Amino acid sequence: MTLRFPVAPMKAAIGVLPPPAQDHSWAFEIKWDGYRTLAFVDGGVLRLQSSNLIDVTAKYPELAELPAALNAASAILDGELVVLDAEGRPNFEMIQRHETQVAFYVFDVLQLGGNDTIGLPYESRRALLGELLETGANWSVPAHRVGDGAALLAATAERGLEGVMAKRLGSLYVPGKRSPSWRKVKNRRRLEVVIGGFNRGTGNRSSTFGALLVGLPQTDGSLAFAGGVGTGFSHARLEALSRELKARVTRECPFSTSPPRSYTGDATWVRPELRAVIEIAELTNEGYVRHASFIDLA
Repeated sequence: MTLRFPVAPMKAAIGVLPPPAQDHSWAFEIKWDGYRTLAFVDGGVLRLQSSNLIDVTAKYPELAELPAALNAASAILDGELVVLDAEGRPNFEMIQRHETQVAFYVFDVLQLGGNDTIGLPYESRRALLGELLETGANWSVPAHRVGDGAALLAATAERGLEGVMAKRLGSLYVPGKRSPSWRKVKNRRRLEVVIGGFNRGTGNRSSTFGALLVGLPQTDGSLAFAGGVGTGFSHARLEALSRELKARVTRECPFSTSPPRSYTGDATWVRPELRAVIEIAELTNEGYVRHASFIDLA
């Protein structure tokens, strides 16, 4: 086959690090938190494609000179568009606003000089990529390592990064497929929050709730709204917690900061008497939990 615009990118499964005995059969890369993007270069012309197959070239004029940095007339590259904060960490909210120029971190090559490379093993594609793209102000090929994934994961946690990508040596690139040969291994942070309400459930949750509305206690004794938690519940936990919540229903919103309208349309408030332990990817600049999952009552 010959790949042409658009191409659905290969997807990773969420998983854990390979066991130590298999560690050196895998390569590890930092997982960058941004927009998955494919770059199509042909004859000096650049086209950028989002993960949902939309042409986004016009959105990122800062990448217009990328073709000149390629040591080839044509190529298809896979990578992540990111915006870094003042501490050098990817900030998803900043890339959504796009007030600062993006960086394109390239981690794979799907085609080179008109020839598809997806049938080559991971390490061969990586070797090609290392010779293909010259680093520029808005693009680069981040380093990777073979083996010692636990050390890299620990380093990303220390730096406040999202986690690592584990990619099996010898694996091929399979466009549009989610493959166990690629694993997203994420760092997760535990946080204790106060439950101040819940959203109405639908479907098999119509008799319980959809998401908990939670807050973070402030030094002045107030409770700042911190978003919703809608995953991590077993059926038994949903029913038990629903009973606890319904026994505490109140008309008064317990949060000192007004929740956005997207949360309040079907919200039921409760007295802030229950605390929960949750896992999150991060707190946003607004102080909201991101990718939150319920662990247990505190």
